[in-house]
Amino acid sequence: MTVLIGVDWGGTKIEALAMRPDGTELVRIRKDTPAGDYEACVRMVADLALEAEARSGETGLIGIGIPGSVDPRTGIAKGCNSTWLLGRHVEQDVVAALGGREVRLENDADCLASSEAIDGAGAGHRVVFAVILGTGNGAGIAIDGRPHSGPNNSAGEWGHSPLPYPDLTEIPGTPCYCGKHGCQETWTSGTGFQNDYARHTGRRIKSPEIMALNRNGDRLAKLVFERYVDRLARGLSVVANTLDPDIFVLGGGMSNIDELYVDLPERIAHYTFSPVFYTPVVKAKHGDSSGVRGAAWLWKDRI
Repeated sequence: MTVLIGVDWGGTKIEALAMRPDGTELVRIRKDTPAGDYEACVRMVADLALEAEARSGETGLIGIGIPGSVDPRTGIAKGCNSTWLLGRHVEQDVVAALGGREVRLENDADCLASSEAIDGAGAGHRVVFAVILGTGNGAGIAIDGRPHSGPNNSAGEWGHSPLPYPDLTEIPGTPCYCGKHGCQETWTSGTGFQNDYARHTGRRIKSPEIMALNRNGDRLAKLVFERYVDRLARGLSVVANTLDPDIFVLGGGMSNIDELYVDLPERIAHYTFSPVFYTPVVKAKHGDSSGVRGAAWLWKDRI
């Protein structure tokens, strides 16, 4: 029996998974990313994929999710927040490290969307828009369970659109690693949330600590969270206006904030063109495992 091998190549960890075609997990391995060292990352991706395959005892089909995408004509990596991948022939190099084995490679947020569409929180919905609210903001689109990439391999790059309806305090916005200012992810990533709190207090603390203060009645923490919800709603309202997906699925560290699922739908509805907003906003079922499962599911058409 062929197993599905997924590798989630992240900026802080690289994770490999061996999974049966019915979604049963057999092996999971995770190691810290050798950040900044491209060659070491390629070796680790290949080694973890082969280790997961060996430990499963079966021949595998290998899918990989990366924190960016590749130019569909040249194969050169683009839009990677792990900037040491930029300009590299990622798929070609991984194939070489695997001794010529065929791989399928997609953006990590597209893998999240596909995973949640197939057997996660978006199962049963035809068009799934999945958002990573983590160190940065990624997003992916799955249609009928398959990643939708577009002719430029850039569908779902929501995090690098400007924040909609900005007020004077949000213009031009802080610089983004992509070279522009005021990108959505500079406001609504976990990093953006922490930065907003630090701007007003001079103290940098982690998102769970800010939320603990909010829940204990701290006025400033409450204000910062309300502003976060509003900015996230503005961004997602544009997706609702243009794509009108069947469901929004939230992943990444910020998706663990339960208040989002109470406060966010009402705020999105405030900004949409349509006077009604019925779209479910839900948490990813597979959590931070969804990306690696989605990478494995890239071979779903072959099983």
